[in-house]
Amino acid sequence: MSEQELSKKKNPKNLQNKGLQDFGRYSGIAFQMIGIILVTVWGGVKLDKLTGWHTPVFTIVLSLLGVFAAIYVAIKDFIK
Repeated sequence: MSEQELSKKKNPKNLQNKGLQDFGRYSGIAFQMIGIILVTVWGGVKLDKLTGWHTPVFTIVLSLLGVFAAIYVAIKDFIK
């Protein structure tokens, strides 16, 4: 290995940047998950208001689908 490659590996600044990159990546995934779940729950509530049913069927179904979709997106991003 060259001297520059060794200095890059030992440089704590590179480790700090790596930590910030990981933090940004994982917090972005968390915000995506929150957004997906909020949109599906909001859609379920709106559909339940339109139908006028006493049982919140659309809210329950769409919120569960939103959770599964959010988990799918998170796993897909973790694999990358």
